Amino acid sequence: MCAVDAAQPAPARLPGTCAYLPAEHADVIRQVLDRVGDKWTMLVVVTLRDGPRRYTELQREIPGISQRMLTLTLRQLQQDGLVTRTAYAEVPPRVEYALTPLSRSLLEIVTPLVNWASEHHDEIRANQARAAARTVGSHGQ
Repeated sequence: MCAVDAAQPAPARLPGTCAYLPAEHADVIRQVLDRVGDKWTMLVVVTLRDGPRRYTELQREIPGISQRMLTLTLRQLQQDGLVTRTAYAEVPPRVEYALTPLSRSLLEIVTPLVNWASEHHDEIRANQARAAARTVGSHGQ
């Protein structure tokens, strides 16, 4: 049972815990979860787990990501302190992206989720196909 101070307004309790979420933190937490929960963010972070990558390497290793979306994702990850961008004074110029210590801690959480998605994608697609077939079948009756 969680202890509550009756003199204070009741903040929202995080499900399954005695931890409370102050109202002023809800927007910040939502913004962080929106960022790290974005599919491209997760794939960029996982792709960088083995070391720095150049832009073209990232684009090649992340199927389906557009140049615009990769640029935007990398910029956002830099702003959040999750990725570093190092430009080398060479000809031709070389730029590498790498994880920060902060994103390495995120990697511990993201990797199992990405692995789970990889292991179960066939089952999920089969379920989606069955659901779509039921929907089409119910409209045809």
